[in-house]
Amino acid sequence: MLTLGSLFDGIGTWQLSAKHNGIKPLWSCEIDPYPSAVSHYHFPETKQYGDIKEIHGNSIESVDILCAGTPCQNISQAGNHKGLAGEQSSLFYEAIRILQEMRRATNGKYPRFFVWENVVGAFSCNHGNDFRTVLEEIGQSHLPMPRKWGGVWSGKTSAL
Repeated sequence: MLTLGSLFDGIGTWQLSAKHNGIKPLWSCEIDPYPSAVSHYHFPETKQYGDIKEIHGNSIESVDILCAGTPCQNISQAGNHKGLAGEQSSLFYEAIRILQEMRRATNGKYPRFFVWENVVGAFSCNHGNDFRTVLEEIGQSHLPMPRKWGGVWSGKTSAL
C-alpha cells in the first residue's frame, strides 16, 4: 500500500483523496489550529506535525507520496504578487528541504512522488519565473521526471 505525507495539509483534502484511492496517510503538517483540528477530527490515526520549519525529512516517517500545497498569498492573482520571495509562499522551499532530506536519508528511495499544488497565478507570477523555479527545485531533488511536459488538447501536444 502506498503511503502519503501532507505538507500544508489544511483540512485534510490530500488525506481524503488518498483514502479514496487506497493510499494510507501517515502524517500531515499544518500550523493553523482550526484546519489542523478539522483534519485531526476526520483523520485521528494520522500523526500531525505543526510548523513545517520544525520538521526534518530525515527524522519523520518516509512516505511514497509527498504532497505540498504551499501557501499562495504571494502568488495568487488576488495576492500581493511577491511570488516565491514572499513570506508565505517562500515556505515552498521548506517543502523542498524536507523532500531532499528524506531522499538523502533513504538513498533516493522515498518519496517516490512529489505532488505540488498551487493557484493559477503560480504560472504567471514574476513572468513565469517562479513556476520555472518550482520545476527546477523539484528537479534538483533527483525525482524521476516526465520526459515530456504538457497535455493533449485537440490532438496536439502542448509543452511548457
